[in-house]
Amino acid sequence: MIKDILSYISDAVSENINSTRAVTGGSISSAYLLETSNRNFFLKINKAPAAMEMFHAEQKGLDAIEKTGTISVPHVHLVDALDGKAFILMDYVENRRPNPTDYARLGSELASLHMIKQENFGFNSDNFIGSLPQNNQIHSDWIEFYWEERISPQLQLALNAGLLSAKEIPTKEKSIEIFNRFFIDVMPSLIHGDLWGGNYLISKVGTPYLIDPAVYRGHSMVDIAMSKLFGSFGGEFYDAYHEIIPKSEYHDEQVDLYQLYFLLVHLNLFGRGYYSSVSEILKRYF
Repeated sequence: MIKDILSYISDAVSENINSTRAVTGGSISSAYLLETSNRNFFLKINKAPAAMEMFHAEQKGLDAIEKTGTISVPHVHLVDALDGKAFILMDYVENRRPNPTDYARLGSELASLHMIKQENFGFNSDNFIGSLPQNNQIHSDWIEFYWEERISPQLQLALNAGLLSAKEIPTKEKSIEIFNRFFIDVMPSLIHGDLWGGNYLISKVGTPYLIDPAVYRGHSMVDIAMSKLFGSFGGEFYDAYHEIIPKSEYHDEQVDLYQLYFLLVHLNLFGRGYYSSVSEILKRYF
């Protein structure tokens, strides 16, 4: 029962909740649409030990994107816990199936987010990629960041779990050599960090929204690489994006090497079904 949480929320936002119904949108949490006389809210509830930390990280990521004024996110109203259950309350976005114009707007607004100059790589706090911790220690060098904070930890997890063998793990020296070859003059951008087809919405009036971020300051191509891993982005999205941020000569190699991180994450979360995809990239480049 969530009656106590609903009562708490009603007092916190000074609105009576007229109706509540379960909705999709919380892959690891219970999700609800809360309807009031003035507006609708989206509520996620999770009783896992790390849920409060995860919701605070989600709030920080959404707030960081929102402050840029480049692309919309649901505004977060509240993160709290009651009776052992953590919850996050944000605006509810009534969405529709994207059309070509929507994809183009999503691409151009994402590029606008990426174009904002940042000072370094990392973030002011750690967060999560799925349910796995994601370290965001500050670095001045992208290649060092990508190895130390992204690839190396995931390789170690896979090795410890017996999902990769020691002989399949590339050395730091070899990895740095490969990254130096293909990651040229990378400038830090604020990125969504987990931009697959389930992590954006198009509102009923055509406004793109980013949701469920794993935000940090990194290479803008990380978002593009993830968007290509599972599909669900129209060609108009890429045309509009690259009109603002042109493709580099190493576009395809960057897609592969950034997808490696997400494939390692999926290997560590979901097991051997992702082994062949990880192995293919490791063999091709390392």
